[in-house]
Order: sequence, then structure tokens, then C-alpha cells
Amino acid sequence: MGIKIVCKNKKAFHDYQIDSTIEAGMVLKGPEVKSLRNGKANIRDGYANIHNGEVYLYNVHISSYSFATHNPVEPLRPRKLLLHKREIKKLIGKLKEKGIALIPLKIYFIDNGKVKVELGLARGKRQYDKRQSLKQKQSDRELSRAMKKYKD
Repeated sequence: MGIKIVCKNKKAFHDYQIDSTIEAGMVLKGPEVKSLRNGKANIRDGYANIHNGEVYLYNVHISSYSFATHNPVEPLRPRKLLLHKREIKKLIGKLKEKGIALIPLKIYFIDNGKVKVELGLARGKRQYDKRQSLKQKQSDRELSRAMKKYKD
């Protein structure tokens, strides 16, 4: 079966250089899970931060489930992430460096129905870095086209 991806943060790979990734579980309420199953999430402006030894996800918009009868959930509420203590300690050390941010890259379901979020330790790119990576991507594309034409 594999994983079912709910949403991706494509802009993150353009704006940041991703050093490493880490997988974390999310603490959600029932209507939020239903809404995620319908693909109603946006992680573009999201980020994770450590507060009192626990990791929280901020600015991630999970739309309210339309068929929920009671206890509506705020779409932008901070959500707790589930990580081991040693992983949190590593993250604390890395986040103390200047220019490092913890951003969500994608939200997905695994086989047993649990929701996971992939976080990336990101370093912001400068404008010239973005231009350079676009040039590199374009040259790679042209090279692959030329190789494909050569093979045929």
C-alpha cells in the first residue's frame, strides 16, 4: 500500500536548502484527521518550534471538517509533534545555530492510518543561490533531453 501524501511544501525546496529530514507523528483531533483524509491542508507558511522540551507545529492550516457536529477545531492551532527525547535534544542543538529553521515538508498517512509529518532542517537561500539552482536544474534538463535524443 505505501503512503498517501496529503500535501507537500514545494516552495520549501526553492526557498531553503534542506540539510536533513526527520519524521514525526502528529497529535490531532478526530475532525482534523477526517479533513486530512479529504486533502484539506496547507503547510506553505508552517514551521516547527521547541517549547518546554516539546516540538509544536505552527501556522499549518487544516480546514475544519464540514460534517463535524460539535466541538469545532481551530484550523491554525498549534499541534504537538511526537518525537523521542534524543531526537528533540538533537534538534535543540541544531536550532541554536544561526539561520536554521525547522519546516514541514509533507504530511502523509502511513499503512496503519497514522498521520506523519516530515520536517526538514532548513537553511535559507539567498537570491543568487536560487538563480544558480534554477540554472543547474535547466542545464540538467537540457542534458537529459540531449541524451534521450542521442539514444533514439
